[in-house]
Amino acid sequence: MILSREAMQALEARTIARGIAADVLMETAGAKLARCITQFHPQPGLLVCSTGKGHNAGDAFVAARHLSSAGWRVLVRSAFDLPDLAPLSRQKFDLLRPAVLRGPFQPSVPREGPLVQLDALVGLGARGPLREPLASLALEMNTLRREAGAHTVAVDFPSGLDPDTGTPGDPCVMADVTAAIGFAKTGLVADAATDHVGRIAVLEIPDFAAGEHGGPEMLTAAALRRHWPPRAFDTNKGMCGRVVILAGSRGTLGAAYFATAGAVRGGAGLVSLGALPDAYELLATKVMPEVMVRPFKQLTDVFTLPVDAIGIGPGLGTGSEARTLRIVREAPCPTVVDADALTIVAHAGLQHLDQAKGPRLLTPHPGEMTRLLAGKKIKDRAAVARQFTDRHPVTLLLKGARTVIAEKGRPLRYNPTGHPGMATGGMGDVLTGVCSALLGQGADTYLAASIGAWVCGRAADIAIVRGGQSVESMAPADVLENLGRAFDSLRAGDF
Repeated sequence: MILSREAMQALEARTIARGIAADVLMETAGAKLARCITQFHPQPGLLVCSTGKGHNAGDAFVAARHLSSAGWRVLVRSAFDLPDLAPLSRQKFDLLRPAVLRGPFQPSVPREGPLVQLDALVGLGARGPLREPLASLALEMNTLRREAGAHTVAVDFPSGLDPDTGTPGDPCVMADVTAAIGFAKTGLVADAATDHVGRIAVLEIPDFAAGEHGGPEMLTAAALRRHWPPRAFDTNKGMCGRVVILAGSRGTLGAAYFATAGAVRGGAGLVSLGALPDAYELLATKVMPEVMVRPFKQLTDVFTLPVDAIGIGPGLGTGSEARTLRIVREAPCPTVVDADALTIVAHAGLQHLDQAKGPRLLTPHPGEMTRLLAGKKIKDRAAVARQFTDRHPVTLLLKGARTVIAEKGRPLRYNPTGHPGMATGGMGDVLTGVCSALLGQGADTYLAASIGAWVCGRAADIAIVRGGQSVESMAPADVLENLGRAFDSLRAGDF
């Protein structure tokens, strides 16, 4: 669920009116904030709390207390004197005070562990641009991020960003992670806010009982895992889906490798690659040994096989246009349509989607989406996704820094996981394979898109946190390598 400022404030008021103490809510939020920080930074380092005087400061102080117990060093950069703090926040600072480092602030990367700064300058009650002394602290945080390698975690939303519209003020904190307390706020998913918000982590608070909503949703592990229960112990490969991938050609063998490997790592029981004559020998030696490479005379040979899900398009080329369109139209099983298959559909006409006999999941990147829209520029990704799925009977996974998932009659969804290191060729091929595997195991296209996007992004997160990669060095193989940890992270309810 994604809430406006007013809806979130009303929810907090109702929660307290039910007898849940503000102190309990703050302790819960602070503990989850600490867990969020350690998810991205397992090794203790230096935590700099940049705070105002509201309850966000109290959340930060509680998190700092938990992290201090785990070996973190703590500094506090407060814009106000202690007597000016909200009474509850002042109490939380008093509990933290013994652990706070003394001495002058040294704005440099510490020799041991990461440098993490918590942005807790303002809360939902603040309106308008940041004023002094808050503005100077916001600028200081951005300088530390840019020049000292500090990792910035915003509490609820980046200070200076309008939590309803997502419009950044001047100044506005640039966050690497925004830890949304309870629920994501509407401004966090605005296209204009993406660079300031960074990775979103929703800190779900059990005491916030919001009820049914029906509006846009932020994907969370806690919600997704309810729809993806553990396998029965007597599961066999025949129960996990027969998936056929139609991908790869001369010069694009890697696309077939990543798509089929994604299907294997995504849990499919049997994965086959349909290979045309001109590339069969090359593909047969390229893919994982777990993949059956089947010699196809033509793509439509897939109709002769028992199949539970198809993934078509990565590296396929556009030489088999008529048969690609026939598969898009006539395949009775759920089918992921990606890459070259999307380009073929865009050129031939979207009526081929409207005539489809089975469920279709489209996974375009922005360029492919523009082609599907006949060259129309994408100004509002959410609006484009809604409009497209209102007109065509498909599930749409519009890739990007905040992947959008849409299907007519169901809430729009945003995926929070992942990072800019995924901006490299082959990532989408892995996603196609994973989504195809999920379809083969019985997920519908909406759930397959949701879980597929979440675990691929989470695998990319883990590749940096635990795999020694950076955003510059990330490759699709790193996502494949960490998919197992990502599925475990989903079941653990991580952020």
